[in-house]
Amino acid sequence: MAVVNQDSKTKIVRKQKSPGREWLDSIVFAVVAATLIRWLFMEAFTIPTPSMEKSLLVGDFLFVSKLHYGTRTPKTPLQVPLTHQKIWGTEIPSYLDWIQLPQFRLPGFSSVKAGDVVVFNYPPEDQYPTDLKTNYIKRCIGAPGDVLEIRDRQVYSNGKPFQNPPKMQDEYFIKTSSIISEKVFKRYDITDFEQYSETYNDTISSNDASGYLVKTTPETAALLKQQDFVQEIQLISSPKGQPSFFPIYPQSPLFKWNIDNYGPITVPKEGATVQLDEKNIALYGPVIKKYEGNDKVELTDKTVTIDGKAITSYTFKQNYYFMMGDNRHNSADSRFWGFVPADHIVGKAVFIWMSIDPNPESALSKIRWNRLFRIIE
Repeated sequence: MAVVNQDSKTKIVRKQKSPGREWLDSIVFAVVAATLIRWLFMEAFTIPTPSMEKSLLVGDFLFVSKLHYGTRTPKTPLQVPLTHQKIWGTEIPSYLDWIQLPQFRLPGFSSVKAGDVVVFNYPPEDQYPTDLKTNYIKRCIGAPGDVLEIRDRQVYSNGKPFQNPPKMQDEYFIKTSSIISEKVFKRYDITDFEQYSETYNDTISSNDASGYLVKTTPETAALLKQQDFVQEIQLISSPKGQPSFFPIYPQSPLFKWNIDNYGPITVPKEGATVQLDEKNIALYGPVIKKYEGNDKVELTDKTVTIDGKAITSYTFKQNYYFMMGDNRHNSADSRFWGFVPADHIVGKAVFIWMSIDPNPESALSKIRWNRLFRIIE
């Protein structure tokens, strides 16, 4: 800006910005605005895995509200804007962890409730700060203080049956002597399938089993059962007491649990106190050590020591949640790695704004038009 005296009058002449400076200012403004919106209000995510099918599909793009549960203040401020763990298209970290700030949550207008579809930071991922751990999406099955149990695949909360999601999937064995093409499975809206493997001998009753393992809804399984090419259809379920194929939380010989028969287990609640006997140490010792902000925690099968002092009881400092995928037999969830701490909660999934089929039959069917702007339930 220049000031020019003319006829005893002061005239202000503003120097115009160059086109390059105009573009730079616009970009900076857009980045700042997008960063604030992403942090304070809403963030876009995409579904990369089938763990929530058929409620959410691979290729769904959704908005997650930060306002519902309250926005978290940043823990890792030294970060490239609009990135998460790495700079786009590279393996270069997008952040520096030199500064780690205390984390707080701004007031929200609801709390996490059982049945909510929630995005959270994956708790076991120790190589990243809390706010930069990988984002997971699951359904909240247990709120703080709830007593959960899975009996023959049915979830019970505080002794009552938990309402199953409308499109919850289980695993079935289809016995057939025919080759079933991918197009046939697609016709029945089945995208998660594989040919039978001997690994499943203990859970499939047929001795001359040959066929397919599919994840689908009970309604679709009933339709398949009526087809000529299907000789038999059998629900896959692990009986109570049967060892699991995969490690089950808390990975202790004291608990003979599997994915279909699990618990009972009490979800930790802020202010609640537990006595630290051998079983509770197995269940809650990892929580005390990893998520409660305690220094120098040492665990054995029978003891918990904090800062050199042995303790016999413990009072939790924050709330926790138990999460499960709607695709119950193809979901890495709390049954495998435990509870989700409150400070790991990102937000509530509210609606799908775009959905792209990763394996469309034609270019015209690539966009799933019937899923656009669908509210997530």
